Amino acid sequence: MRAALLALVAACTPEVVPPDLVDTDDPDAHDALSRPAEPTLSTAGLSGALACSGCHPDHYAAWRTSMHAYAMHDPVFRALQRARVADHEGRQAQFCTQCHTPLGSRDGDVLAHPDLEGLGPLSVEGVTCEVCHTVASVARTSQAGLVLDVDGPMRGTLPDPEPTAAHATTHSPLHGTAELCAACHDVREVGGLPLERPYAEWRSSPAGREGRPCQSCHMPETRGPAAVGGPERVVHRHGWIGGGMPLLPGFLDDTERAARLAEVTALLQGAAALDVDAPMHWTPGGVLPVVVTVRNLVDGHAFPTGTTFNRQVWVEVTVTDEADAVLYRSGDLDEDGNLRDVWSRLDPFGDADLVTLSSTLSDGHGDPVLFPWVATEHTGRALPPALERTFTWLVPVPSAPVGRLHARVRLLYRQYGPHLLEALDVEAGPDALPVLEVATGEIEVFPPP
Repeated sequence: MRAALLALVAACTPEVVPPDLVDTDDPDAHDALSRPAEPTLSTAGLSGALACSGCHPDHYAAWRTSMHAYAMHDPVFRALQRARVADHEGRQAQFCTQCHTPLGSRDGDVLAHPDLEGLGPLSVEGVTCEVCHTVASVARTSQAGLVLDVDGPMRGTLPDPEPTAAHATTHSPLHGTAELCAACHDVREVGGLPLERPYAEWRSSPAGREGRPCQSCHMPETRGPAAVGGPERVVHRHGWIGGGMPLLPGFLDDTERAARLAEVTALLQGAAALDVDAPMHWTPGGVLPVVVTVRNLVDGHAFPTGTTFNRQVWVEVTVTDEADAVLYRSGDLDEDGNLRDVWSRLDPFGDADLVTLSSTLSDGHGDPVLFPWVATEHTGRALPPALERTFTWLVPVPSAPVGRLHARVRLLYRQYGPHLLEALDVEAGPDALPVLEVATGEIEVFPPP
């Protein structure tokens, strides 16, 4: 008999669409600020990131290996872009690119190349230096609500920037705020369905209430010159470590990939913890409750956050006896490397006790869907900031197991499931989607006295 999972109903919360967040009925989903029907700026006077590297080599080196630099190279993003545009008969080309390449979305490049082939070099640079450092204000904290001033000075957090012949520079308090990040990292669908909510989560979090912005974790402080020849001062790293790893072969060399994977792993291992509990003794032929409490150690946003409908976070539970016979397992993968859930080709719904902290998209019939533009509901299971949730697995015990039982629990993370890459026809090597341990726990259960 398969074990039953006991979990709080509150763990699955459908998102509600506020009426004032619903976009217009424009089938092309144009927006005067971030998805204009006609070009609203010219990039003719911009130089590109490589030109910045001469004076800012450390900032450039960190950016070049970041997910900001990867934003327009990502084969998963490009495949999703092609699928969205195809499903909308050539329209909505700027919906995803409004954040992935704000310059290309506003200067007409994306409108001329909706398949993203043939874009100019500045568009391909994605979230490049001359995006963030030309932000003059934030018109809205979602949907690429950045107001860009590409003809103005470079803006940043230095209170007393050194004069330079390369460009005008000015102090911008905005660049030290969460609102700057929110403009691209909170996203809702054309119809208003919330998709990504890290800023909304931050606002009600302990970090948000204390005024600690995204940059405090994702752009840690270090010391050094802001530019070659400048004075040593407090500067910020421009690597933006999160849960993402580039899949595209060759984007990072082996050394860069190993370094970034180590940073991502370290970040994840500081994001959550778990505690495992069970009775001291097992009962022959009975049921062993394995109780697991998962705690979000991040006090600034939910765990996971961002594209939680693509990210995978789940709990693996394995119970063995003293002879190493596996008595129970949940959260293991099928032979395709997929979780045994609705998206498994080999064992769909084969893991009735699977606990995932990822979110689910569903259509108007309540059926699960992969793509957000066909979804009408987004059901979240993430842990709120600095909070916890408890789950119980009811493990059947054989009539005569051997000796002590050992329950091992792991909280695991993966950037994407293989099922998504298969659906998008994206090829990836065997090591492209590592399963990373976030937290582990174990407990021994003894035979009856």
